[in-house]
Amino acid sequence: MDITQTNAPTPPPASPAPVDASVISSDFDTFLRMMTAQIQNQDPLNPIDSADYAVQLATFSNVEQQVQTNELLTALSAQLASQGMADMAGWVGKEARTVAPAPWDGTTPVTLSPNPLAVADRVELVVRDRWGTEVQRQVIPVGTDAIQWTGAAEGETPLPTGLYSFELVNYSGDDLLAQEPVEIYATVEEIQSINGQTVLSLAGGTLVPATAVTALRNPT
Repeated sequence: MDITQTNAPTPPPASPAPVDASVISSDFDTFLRMMTAQIQNQDPLNPIDSADYAVQLATFSNVEQQVQTNELLTALSAQLASQGMADMAGWVGKEARTVAPAPWDGTTPVTLSPNPLAVADRVELVVRDRWGTEVQRQVIPVGTDAIQWTGAAEGETPLPTGLYSFELVNYSGDDLLAQEPVEIYATVEEIQSINGQTVLSLAGGTLVPATAVTALRNPT
C-alpha cells in the first residue's frame, strides 16, 4: 500500500509579540527593556522587520497619550465636582424637595408634595415601610398643596418610627390612571462627592443626587 506523505507548509516567521498596553502605559523603561530583549533574542537568520518596531513605538505613543488624557479628564472631573460642592454649600440646613424615603420619629410631621394628574378626581396616598410593604392607605385632597403626614390617619394608631416612602394613586371614577412616587421635603445635612457625582445626605441618612432635587426652601 502506497502512503503518500503530504508535507505541511512551513509556517511564516512569527511576528513580534504584542506589548501589553498596561505595561506600556505604566512604565516606559519596562517597554524599552522588553524591546531590547526582543532584539537580542531574535533569530539572526530571520530578523524582525523594522516596520514592526515602528508599529510598537506608535502603539506605545498612542497608549501613553490616552493615559495622559484620562488623567487630565479625571482631574477635571474632580475639580468640577469640588466646585459644585462649594457652590451648593448653602444648601446645608435647607429643606430639599425630592423623591426619597422620609424618617418618621413618631412626633415630627413629614411634609409631602403631591402632584396628581390633571384628570384625576380622586387620589390615595400609599405609605410603605423600608421593606416596601404597604402599611397605610388613605384618601387625600386632589391638589398640589403640601400636606403634613403625621404617621397615622384619623382614628388610627401612629406607625412605629422608621423610614417610609410614599406613592400617589390617581383615579378617574373607578379607573386607575397611574401610581407615582410622592416627593417629600427633607433637611439637607451634608454635601458629598461620590464617583464624581454631587450627592446630598438628607435627614435620616438617605442619599440622593443633587440633580434629583426639584425645589429648595428655608426650614419651616
